[in-house]
Amino acid sequence: MEEEFYATIKLKCGDEIFAKVCAEDDKERIMLLLSNPITIDEVIIRGTVTGYKVEPWLKTTDDDLIMIDLDDVLTMTENTSIEMIMYYHDYLRKNNKENNSKLSKEMGYISSVKDAKKTLEKLYKDSVDL
Repeated sequence: MEEEFYATIKLKCGDEIFAKVCAEDDKERIMLLLSNPITIDEVIIRGTVTGYKVEPWLKTTDDDLIMIDLDDVLTMTENTSIEMIMYYHDYLRKNNKENNSKLSKEMGYISSVKDAKKTLEKLYKDSVDL
């Protein structure tokens, strides 16, 4: 894995995204690992004041890491703009507050991976035997 950096990426499909990026050289192709990719749209308020609307790039997933093939990228540039990085971290901070809940027994059964695997395998075996 290469070093992480902030980048603005323009995809061949037309999407423009901002994310923390890490390139990964798979033997067959180069993949980009995007951490919490976002889109930033400029919004004009009352004719003169400009603001920004920050949204997740993919709205139907909660995954933090997204892999894309470098072949799908039209252009990419490292972005060192403090303003953009601050918008990005502000979005992450607000997003984590809404979705950051501690696990508790009231939420349901908590088990180890080993125990959960045994239980799921038993349920599967029992359902196949019916």
